[in-house]
Amino acid sequence: MLIKTRGIVLRAVKYSETSLILDIYTEAKGLRSYIVSGVRSRKSKVSAGLVQLMSLVDMVAYHRDEKDLNRIREIKAAHIYEQLPFDIRRSSVGMFMTELIRKSIREIEENPALFHYLFESFRYLDSSPHRVANLHIQFMVELTAFLGFAPAGHYQDDTAVFDMLEGRFLPDATSHLHFMDETSSQLLGQFIQSDQAHCHDIPLDRATRRKFLLDLLDYYRLHIENFSGLNTLDVLEDVFG
Repeated sequence: MLIKTRGIVLRAVKYSETSLILDIYTEAKGLRSYIVSGVRSRKSKVSAGLVQLMSLVDMVAYHRDEKDLNRIREIKAAHIYEQLPFDIRRSSVGMFMTELIRKSIREIEENPALFHYLFESFRYLDSSPHRVANLHIQFMVELTAFLGFAPAGHYQDDTAVFDMLEGRFLPDATSHLHFMDETSSQLLGQFIQSDQAHCHDIPLDRATRRKFLLDLLDYYRLHIENFSGLNTLDVLEDVFG
């Protein structure tokens, strides 16, 4: 059958001389893989730039649930970025977000709320008038709610330590080693209370940002099976160093 859906391109792999295989998180069917034919040929009607990582697209595709790989019939831009491709800071944050999505979301069912959040997060990254150095951290914190392990409780004087194994703020560290120190726990509390439009107001120096980001990655690793490190972390280090 044919489906019409919006999507977010998460990966593009060369297939034959002129085609690509795309991993796309779709509004209608969750995470799926598609072939787009002829896109790398000179006569292609589809611009190769349209199917790059982070592209937001409208597409018509042949779809069968039992198939691992379906074929795209039509594809066009759902949003044309104005700043993201030309701003190394925005594009680095976007690459990090893309890798995080690809390694943490494996659903092949529709999830309209999650799709809307991801789609609008990339649009905001493109259009935000503020500094973007904290946006990937805000994204990581907010994404936990969709993945099923949102932090419970609140950071305050009598619950100043975040237990990453239990996923909640506690009065002190327990017997295991999976907890954030007070600085990271306080930052987590701040980002929980913040949002994308205001997270730039949270002050972070390079060392503190790196430590907190590594703690968040550990938190993901504890709650997502086979979650691996992110290659784009080093790129962020270089860009925001």
